[in-house]
Amino acid sequence: MTEKDGAEKHHVKDDKKHDSDSKIRPGDIVLAEFDAWIHDTGELFDTTSETVARENKIYNEKMIYGAQPLMVGKSRLFPGLDEHMLTADIGKEYEITIPPENAAGPRDAKLVELHPVREFLKQEIEPQVGLEVTVRNRTGTITAVTAGRVRVDFNNRLAGRTLRYKYKITEKPTKPKEVVELVLKMSYGTSEGFDIEHHGKDYKLKLPDACKYDQKWILSKYRVVTDLRDALDAGTVAFIEEYTKPEKKEEPKAEEKKEAPKEEPKAEEKKDAPKDDATGEEKAPEELTEADRKE
Repeated sequence: MTEKDGAEKHHVKDDKKHDSDSKIRPGDIVLAEFDAWIHDTGELFDTTSETVARENKIYNEKMIYGAQPLMVGKSRLFPGLDEHMLTADIGKEYEITIPPENAAGPRDAKLVELHPVREFLKQEIEPQVGLEVTVRNRTGTITAVTAGRVRVDFNNRLAGRTLRYKYKITEKPTKPKEVVELVLKMSYGTSEGFDIEHHGKDYKLKLPDACKYDQKWILSKYRVVTDLRDALDAGTVAFIEEYTKPEKKEEPKAEEKKEAPKEEPKAEEKKDAPKDDATGEEKAPEELTEADRKE
């Protein structure tokens, strides 16, 4: 970024020296730490530091803090910041100011619109100044609420503002797999679960299961392809979805019922011996009288 572009360059410190291979070129993906303020108010609007975010009450629990992957020289950043990073050295910390025309651009009065209150009430939205709303697929901020009408500003909230950035490029990965992982983090939000292969300039990315049903991925994958071609001059980019047939678990066989051992037939009970008429006791065969035998 030159002085003509309106950004002021302040070299603060140099952590370590780097050779000419560390030069930043268009399409490079770098890891950078930064803090960003609205220059005239001193309001911090972005940071990669969790501590700084908490101190300035802009901490977002959904945000992953730390050095962020950025693609340089491909119009992914504010023009003033983009151009300045192309001249930066890895490990050096810079502080620059960027005028509106090289940041979010000037404010456009045509993007400030009036909408009827009922339009918001239908969406169960109670209009309030400062509330961010979506109207007809556009996001804006409510700036005034009058009887029956709501004024919504669809300008970028940084439009017309001079910005101040303090940043440091901490690393420029060069290994293809590392670059692919950063592209996924930058364009999709995570590289977790992806299996990455490459042969020459052709890349195969096997998708994790969670990705297959994610609407965000459907939109992000086109950006991933574009980013891989910008960063690695990729040729064919293939996304592999595998649906493995689950193996059927064999149910344990029911235990065969063991037949109860057959009971041996009981010996026939002995026939009752003749009993004595007087006593009822059984008479032994040898004790029978002669008269009994005759009978």
